[in-house]
Amino acid sequence: MSLNSTYFSPTAKTTDTHCDKAQEPRMLHDSPQNKSECGAVRRVSREWWLHVGLLCIPLLAVYLHIPPPQLSPALNTWHSSGHFFTFRGNNVFYKESVGIVGSSDVLLLLHGFPTSSYDWYKIWDSLTQRFNRVIALDFLGFGFSDKPRPHRYSIFEQASVVEALVAHLGLSEQRINILSHDYGDTVALELLYRSDHNRSGHVTINSLCLSNGGIFPETHYPRFVQKVLKDSGFISPVLTRLINFQLFSRGIGDVFGPYTQPTEAEFWDMWTGVRINDGNLVMDSILQYINQRLKHRERWVGALTSTSTPLHMIYGPLDPINPHPEFIQLYRKLVQRSTVSVLDEHVSHYPQLEDPTGFFNAYLSFINSF
Repeated sequence: MSLNSTYFSPTAKTTDTHCDKAQEPRMLHDSPQNKSECGAVRRVSREWWLHVGLLCIPLLAVYLHIPPPQLSPALNTWHSSGHFFTFRGNNVFYKESVGIVGSSDVLLLLHGFPTSSYDWYKIWDSLTQRFNRVIALDFLGFGFSDKPRPHRYSIFEQASVVEALVAHLGLSEQRINILSHDYGDTVALELLYRSDHNRSGHVTINSLCLSNGGIFPETHYPRFVQKVLKDSGFISPVLTRLINFQLFSRGIGDVFGPYTQPTEAEFWDMWTGVRINDGNLVMDSILQYINQRLKHRERWVGALTSTSTPLHMIYGPLDPINPHPEFIQLYRKLVQRSTVSVLDEHVSHYPQLEDPTGFFNAYLSFINSF
């Protein structure tokens, strides 16, 4: 008897109904015929689900092993113009450009989550016309850098990665200007803490400009998927494998303004940066930075409020993660020495990508003010 003819035939339907009735308590006596028919239906049902399961296994295996997308020409150019250095056995990608002659100013760029140094590509050329050296890296677990797993990713380690890069480039004695975004803001605050406390191997910070980072836990509203991934324990590794381009682009699109959305090509470049070296599989580990911000709030917010280093904040006010006016009001209240640039009302969480001209002009005004 075939599966189709048994399971989907009118006879099977009649038998199934009779079997259901036979299971009603104390309403019908279980005859040998009823038991036999019920058993046959259950066996067919189990066989059907077994077939479905056996079919799903190879399909799921294929899905989970889809290779990362090919690099776009633009992303390939960014990669080929960069370099790698080794940090504790892991390769870390960085890009450096020598810009204006006659200046000794150095600028270090720190990107956000979940993207990479490529976040700065729209203002890169403009920055090289102002600074002698412009440097950006992919943090460990991001972009073209290695993404070890299992691994305990932390803000402290990423700050040490930055210090190692500065030493690698022979800039340990140089005063460094830092421009950061999102996740990079918290790394910058750890670097600021070490600099102000004269920690061994620290980066000497000349100025610090932050942008749209969740530096205050009380005004930070992570996206639903971020909360699920960081707090789901043993389920998180399963969930990271199920993230695809459609889910990713929808999530990223939600933190851009409605009039400043990335193009399809830009969405793919961001997703490619995540997928390289299976970066989607370490997102749950990296997201522990949200819990670290809460645990070490006094250290990092304290560094921000007590420093004498020139400070500036560039802010996209449509940011749903650090909403206006709650975030910027708290920043102005706590960090009274800092200047602030609030960009156009349509600019959201990625101001350097959504309004590169406004972002660059705001930063240029700050860096030329001292």
